[in-house]
Amino acid sequence: MAVKRGKPATDEIAASTSVDEGLEPIADAQLASAIPANLTIDVELPARVHEQPDDEKAVALVESGVDPSIVATTDIATSIIEFAGDDLHAIASTTVEGDDDGETEIEVPPLPRTEGVYTRRDVLDGALQGPESAAMLTADRLIEPRRRGRSAPEGWWPAFVYAVTFHLVNLGDSPRVRARKELDARIATPFEGGARFVPVLTRKGGVGKTTITTLMGMALASVRDDRVIAIDANPDRGTLSERVARQTRATVRDVVNRAASINGFTDFTTLISRDATRLDILASDTDPMLSEAFDENDYNVVADLAARYYSIVLTDCGTGIVHSVMRATLQRADAIVIVSGGSVDEARLASETLTWLEANGYGELVRQAVVAINTATQGTNLVKLEEIEAHFSSRVREVVRIPYDEHLAAGSVISWDELRPLTRQSARELAALVAESMPVRRGV
Repeated sequence: MAVKRGKPATDEIAASTSVDEGLEPIADAQLASAIPANLTIDVELPARVHEQPDDEKAVALVESGVDPSIVATTDIATSIIEFAGDDLHAIASTTVEGDDDGETEIEVPPLPRTEGVYTRRDVLDGALQGPESAAMLTADRLIEPRRRGRSAPEGWWPAFVYAVTFHLVNLGDSPRVRARKELDARIATPFEGGARFVPVLTRKGGVGKTTITTLMGMALASVRDDRVIAIDANPDRGTLSERVARQTRATVRDVVNRAASINGFTDFTTLISRDATRLDILASDTDPMLSEAFDENDYNVVADLAARYYSIVLTDCGTGIVHSVMRATLQRADAIVIVSGGSVDEARLASETLTWLEANGYGELVRQAVVAINTATQGTNLVKLEEIEAHFSSRVREVVRIPYDEHLAAGSVISWDELRPLTRQSARELAALVAESMPVRRGV
């Protein structure tokens, strides 16, 4: 604390004071003149004492304060806090190794309980006060640890080892089974944002468009959990409905006429035929005169209805690439499949189809297209299929061979289980490539 004092104004008064008034006024004047003009006084105040709040005292490790000047460096063990239940019991043990006193164990008092939240430990400790919540029904609590392992393996040798070891040794699936499951996962690619449209087309007739459409649809429908439909949009009397066991006489014309009265999938199913693989088929008109009347507007009506109930819509197109139905089909297409035979003219016309698509603004579809070479056509044994594949590989995304199969050569109803394994494998590979070529989400 500093006190500043100016020069007193009593000097002149003290000088003129008479002697009769005594020596005391003179002494005061001298004392005042002896005090300096600036005076500093240092006052040492006591240190401020911190009052510890009650909530800090409740969790304090020691009851008395510690002088920092006498605290020595010590080794402190890690505190272990166990949370049991919603009341958060704080059980901590801290060991302090001092110089003289040895080891001291300090127990932390428990924190307040939070009402309404309980765990399995509360039940075991008897601390639960009330019914259990649904969140306590966890897999770790309900499922035995020994039952959380991998599922039983597929393949004769892994299954044999799994059986003779009483389910103790699980070698996993065989390589063939793993390859099959990987292909299934590709076929089952999930889609978001509406139905995906895949037209199957070429400018050459008789190369197997209808057969390829059926095989690809069966491969998709047999694996996927959603719905797949194949629409016969051939204005020249298509035969797609003849590849499955027909269950109705309805055609695309009936769908157009009854569009206003179709209020749900149940109404729509009365107009289609379903295969054993769950592939739905919508037939074309059998009367050539009516087939010619099926135009772009009619196809849009059918496609809009199909998009309500199906995730993948396959379209078996005719050879008339400039027909109005073809224009509506390509405008909706998310991927395309071009079918080529094994002869020179069939391969050339399939390549010209790609050229026409590129020239009319569908270049991106061509780059992502898949070409299916049907080797069951005449002349396949006389040409170099490797050269045909090399040609299309330079223009499209992938090329798949569909082998000859006696079951397909009959031209009748196709049974998926009666096909040769190689034919089913080729159809599944085609389905996987088409599924991968389509965007998973709209706008991607």
